[in-house]
Amino acid sequence: MNGADSLVKTLLASGVDHCFANPGTSEMHFVAALDGAAEMKSVLALHETVATGAADGFFRIAGRPAATLLHLGPGLANGLSNLHNAKKAHSGVLNVVGEHALPHIALDAPLTADIEGIARPVSHWVRTSRSSADVGQDAAEAAAAASAGQIATLILPGDTAWTEGGRPAAAIARPEPEAPEAETIEAAVKMLREPGALLLLGPGATDEAALRDAGRIAAATGCALMTEWSNARLARGAGRVAVGRVPYPVDQALEALRPFRRIVLAGAKPPVAFFAYPDKPGVLTQPGTEFAKVAEPGPGAAEALRALADALGAHDAPKTAEPGRPEIPAGPTDPNGIAAALGATIPEGCIVVDESVTTGRAFFGLTAGAPPHDWLNNRGGSIGYGMPLAVGAALAGGGRPVLALVGDGSAMYSPQALWTMAREGLPVTVLIFANRSYRILRGELANVGVSNVGPRALSMLSLEDPAIDWLAMARSMGVEAERVSEAPALAATIRAGLASGGPYLVEVMC
Repeated sequence: MNGADSLVKTLLASGVDHCFANPGTSEMHFVAALDGAAEMKSVLALHETVATGAADGFFRIAGRPAATLLHLGPGLANGLSNLHNAKKAHSGVLNVVGEHALPHIALDAPLTADIEGIARPVSHWVRTSRSSADVGQDAAEAAAAASAGQIATLILPGDTAWTEGGRPAAAIARPEPEAPEAETIEAAVKMLREPGALLLLGPGATDEAALRDAGRIAAATGCALMTEWSNARLARGAGRVAVGRVPYPVDQALEALRPFRRIVLAGAKPPVAFFAYPDKPGVLTQPGTEFAKVAEPGPGAAEALRALADALGAHDAPKTAEPGRPEIPAGPTDPNGIAAALGATIPEGCIVVDESVTTGRAFFGLTAGAPPHDWLNNRGGSIGYGMPLAVGAALAGGGRPVLALVGDGSAMYSPQALWTMAREGLPVTVLIFANRSYRILRGELANVGVSNVGPRALSMLSLEDPAIDWLAMARSMGVEAERVSEAPALAATIRAGLASGGPYLVEVMC
């Protein structure tokens, strides 16, 4: 058995059975090993950012990691932006990065690079296998790190893959989250019972069960509930605890957080602005605000909420969202019309991947009463994650419908994801919000104090010359596509896309 075979067998033993791949010459023995393992689902991506984003989406829905297969340092570099997003989302990803054979590295061939140096800023765990005998154990440790919600990057030199002597390793059990200290819970309980208290939820505290516990805590203490602006996975819809988010714009966030002087953090961080702006604070809470952290992001946050609810004796049913569908206005596909169309069409069990940026800030109100669904946001802020994330979420979802809400500027970072959706026949309906500009940056010009903006600056934010033909692009990659400009037509095309059972793109003129 060679090293590549031992790697695949170890990954499967560790519960890693999906690989999002963009391979090259150095990875051919791993590709051959994948070919011999029917249990491993191998998914081809035409750009590495699709592979890394898909692995992020897979973890968010499946709760276990997928692997990526990337080609040397430049291939890893192409996937860095979505690894950044995955790291901020606390998604476990196991990167397998090919490397030159160990003796070849010294020759400084054109693709030679410092792969470990490229990997470290977006990885919690990095290792280069040094022999075929090491690959199996290295893979088991990488899988254990990824299973714990970390980014693990295993670098596989070509000779360690092709040389005989590989030994598969047994899976390493993922440690259970530690229970919070009694003193931590007591301090949080005391704080939550005081006036002006907020329970702020982050990764690990936003699934249905955790939100139910948070709702019980709020009912028992009178505290307010919020999540961070971006959520890795937020359970929403009728029958679930409805919770607001800290707003993205600084002024709105300051106003929303102004009443709170005591904030308990369950998987969340103290709120800060996304960017620095002249004459605006970076810290969004009031001076002198007290914080109590009951859990870091991850599974421990849900454990901490259960402990808080138990300590409070908070066992009454929490207040949940009432079912309700909005009326669809007879008008254009402006943000309110789009929100109404979404609220009227989101099906039960849907996975909503949100990279709508400016268009989508008002979506939550009109979708709160839709049937139960999950809402996934961009935690890292690096655009181009929406369609790749939808690929992984769909593969993890076992047939659950996926709605991907993507701005046209963001979508151009990773349009190759459409091809993978078609190749795999994934049930993803993509809404492209075509305002034909980087509209968020037009607002940011004013926010940073730039005035008297001239045509040269505005041209840097325009996608009009030439306009992107999303229908032609989607159809060229095997995806059915339509264009709409009225809210009722949008609702009809969303329903058509969901009913198709495959990939479907709607260009929404807005």
